[in-house]
Amino acid sequence: MNIDYIVVLITVPDGDTAQNIANRLVEEKLAACVNIVKDINSIYYWKGNIENDEEHLLIVKTKIELFDRLTDLIKSIHPYTVPEIIALPIISGSESYLRWIDETVYR
Repeated sequence: MNIDYIVVLITVPDGDTAQNIANRLVEEKLAACVNIVKDINSIYYWKGNIENDEEHLLIVKTKIELFDRLTDLIKSIHPYTVPEIIALPIISGSESYLRWIDETVYR
């Protein structure tokens, strides 16, 4: 199976950061669409402690070939030392939606 399309999950500390990253990804054509899910609760292990933080989640639709550029941009503007940037394959989708991604992102 050849994976061309991905969903990227990115957590951020607040709405302003979410808007900034989402806008940059779409403006630079590294993402066709970014959904912002507000007010998630993240529990994670960091520097010897269990942390519990309120965050926002970005759900990014893009192509696998853009992942490295997308990651570089996120790391350059994200406030976290180690931002969550996780790609999941889109194994299937409506033909028209996938074509729209192709037409929208950087080529």
